Amino acid sequence: MNTALRETDLLSNAVITEAVQLIEQTGSLDDAAAMREAVVQQREPAARIAQRASALGRRIGLQAELARAKHWAPWIALALVLLIVFAGLALAGNVVGGSERRINIMVALVSLLGVHALTLLLWLVGLVVPLNSFNASFGWLWLALTARVAGGKQGQAPVLLRAATQLLARARLLPWAFGFVSHGIWALSFTVVLGALLFALAFRSYTLGWETTILDPGVFVEGVRLLGWAPGWLGFPVPDAATVLSPVTKAADQRAWALWLTGCIVAYGLLPRVFFALVSALVWQRRKPALQPDLAAPYYRKLLARFEAMAPATIVDGDPGPEHLSAPAGLAAGETSDVLVVVGFELPPESAWPLPGLPAAAAPVLRIDGSAAQRHELLDTVARLRPRALLMACHAASSPDRGTGRLLRELLAHCGECRLWLVAGDAAAGQRWRRWLVDTGLERVTAHDDLATALQGWT
Repeated sequence: MNTALRETDLLSNAVITEAVQLIEQTGSLDDAAAMREAVVQQREPAARIAQRASALGRRIGLQAELARAKHWAPWIALALVLLIVFAGLALAGNVVGGSERRINIMVALVSLLGVHALTLLLWLVGLVVPLNSFNASFGWLWLALTARVAGGKQGQAPVLLRAATQLLARARLLPWAFGFVSHGIWALSFTVVLGALLFALAFRSYTLGWETTILDPGVFVEGVRLLGWAPGWLGFPVPDAATVLSPVTKAADQRAWALWLTGCIVAYGLLPRVFFALVSALVWQRRKPALQPDLAAPYYRKLLARFEAMAPATIVDGDPGPEHLSAPAGLAAGETSDVLVVVGFELPPESAWPLPGLPAAAAPVLRIDGSAAQRHELLDTVARLRPRALLMACHAASSPDRGTGRLLRELLAHCGECRLWLVAGDAAAGQRWRRWLVDTGLERVTAHDDLATALQGWT
């Protein structure tokens, strides 16, 4: 049960991820918060892409639409099954429901097996040669009706339908998935037809035979012999040439004809559909792990590059030496908004905040104590706002450490420039901080002893 639930979740995540990719073909979504969430919560590249898509999907309603589709899918399947059952009953009724109780054996075979044979042939050809015949199958009809009922033309259901079929096609599962549904419905239809046919033949008297105007009787003799090979192998009686050509309607001959007709429906209708339904199920089980987005596609390669750019620098705490890591390049002028973010970082508890002198244009004004939760909140906010400048107020008397350097590197990836305001410091403290910035490769971060200098360009 748990394995089935996990597989369902994996397939749902794959459909959501593919649907987001299709939506972004017409324009990128605002994904700053989703990217930060993915980086914080996941480590593997594929999991980060799925996490980002999940966050965006919740915002635009993809998960809700998919949940509605899952709710309606079994009901749509049941409606199709009932439709086929009634169609099977009607077909059986046409064969045995005549007022004269005469059955033309060849016409009955064509009526019961003709459409089935044609659709099965198209499905088999479609396994080798790509065709649009699957769009006319019961499987496609079931999927399309589910999408239509769940969301209509105005919701996200059409996108989810495209995403699902795109995943199935990429995994080479499209004919097998649609085929499983189609074969299952056809098998059920033949079961109903056989039940109705056997019931009528068991409790009513019929005259079975053949008629022709232009064909030679030998054609029917040979046709009965060839068609009777598979039913005969299954144990059904096959009328011989004398029975076929005899105009006498003995009870034993009528029974042989009736069982031959039943055997043909079983051998050429029911059993092939059951067999191919089982084959389709086995192929699905084998190939379903391939139902994943194509991470080699340019769209996903671009996302992976963005995730790599956001990744924090790896710091080995056991290494006492100085860090010699280059700072991130930061955002270009066209990628930032005209916003100043002010942050109070690990200030003494007794320090008032916000400190006097901050410009009214600063938004937001935050204060963090260095905890992981508050750092993540700050990074999410900065990633969403993309400020032109970020001012971090630090206690000058405190000593900068690896945690401070890691935070500055992560912030630099989401803003145009970063400045430090060394609160309540002196020349020696300022010199210590500036030397530390140079030693750790953070020369892009400027340190200022007074607020006026730090706010230059904003007042």
